Amino acid sequence: MALTDTKIKNLKPADKPYRLADAEGLYIEVSPTGSKLWRFKYRYGGKQKVLAIGKYPVISLADARDSRLDAKRLLADGVDPGQAKKEAKRAQAHTFKALADEWWYNQQEGWSDHHKNTTYRRLEMNIFPWIGDRPVREISSRELLEVYRRIENRGALEVAKRTARICSQIFAYGVAAGIVENNPGAEMSKALKVRPKRNWPALTDPKKLKKLLEAIDTFDGTFPVLCALKFSMLTFARPGEIRKAEWSEIDLENSLWTIPASKMKAKREQLVPLSRQAVSILKELQPLTGSGQYVFPANRGKSRPMSENTVLAALRRLGYARDEMVAHSFRSIASTLLHEQGWPSRVIELQLAHVDQNKIRGIYNRAEHIDDRTRMMQAWADYLDGLKTGAKVLTINGNKAIN
Repeated sequence: MALTDTKIKNLKPADKPYRLADAEGLYIEVSPTGSKLWRFKYRYGGKQKVLAIGKYPVISLADARDSRLDAKRLLADGVDPGQAKKEAKRAQAHTFKALADEWWYNQQEGWSDHHKNTTYRRLEMNIFPWIGDRPVREISSRELLEVYRRIENRGALEVAKRTARICSQIFAYGVAAGIVENNPGAEMSKALKVRPKRNWPALTDPKKLKKLLEAIDTFDGTFPVLCALKFSMLTFARPGEIRKAEWSEIDLENSLWTIPASKMKAKREQLVPLSRQAVSILKELQPLTGSGQYVFPANRGKSRPMSENTVLAALRRLGYARDEMVAHSFRSIASTLLHEQGWPSRVIELQLAHVDQNKIRGIYNRAEHIDDRTRMMQAWADYLDGLKTGAKVLTINGNKAIN
């Protein structure tokens, strides 16, 4: 006989647990303490099993019957309702922070300490305070976008973009691990604001460039900083790549600097041919810093690279305002003048380590056009020397240098 609410309310505890059946496997179990617990008995895979539904009266008779119906539907689909409940409970307990921690821990191999720390710090500062404790399966694309908008509203558009990429990777990991069913962070970049293209200030007028070169020669700061200024002009690598350059990456005999992929923006190894002038600078600096790890170490403690603000501060000391020169300007100067002087764009862009967005040309070969790039780097150094000495240098004649 089916149960009724009145009958359930009047059930009294006994010395031992006892059960009263409703119908189709549903029953209520009364414990000696008076607790009344709903259970559903079923068979799956040839075995007798019991599904715990919940406690009466929190789970009413009608609720229990609905749960029984849901369980029978799962059985009809070949799903074990007990296992489904465990997985749902696990997913409910799996917060975004728990998933992010698991992803971060499992992805670390091959990452530099800087990348590991920066990645987790972005999550700590921008994501965890808002959705870290949220069940990961409940997070929607709209909720993620609201978090990213908060980052954008403080003007950190690049941080928003990179943080969104991290979150998308975390959700993709969750999908692969069976923790979430879909990735709400996929394609999120299409909804983010686009950062305006930054045009770095650059002294591309040869007369102004000559004055800059002369000013650098008069720099009265420390010798490593002077060398970093000159090396920046000669190699036009990114400021971070220069200040983190290590002696183990430098091959003075073959005039080559090999920057490992872990230090490159595009995560691809980069070859930088060194002109005679660049090699000369390194040989002068080697007795001072060559026993340490970094070519351009910090003033305090040679175990750390030069600060990211050191070259910028040196330019200010030389009298150049922010709208005239920054550390990144060395790249802009070289790019502009080398293009003007006839060097093929593909050779310049390869040396600048810009990623070609064309899918075919984007197949990267670290040594591509290395002979052309070597000639270009030497010609660039000679051009700079010519400016300082007053030689009449009209063109590097790049088109003739390359077939």
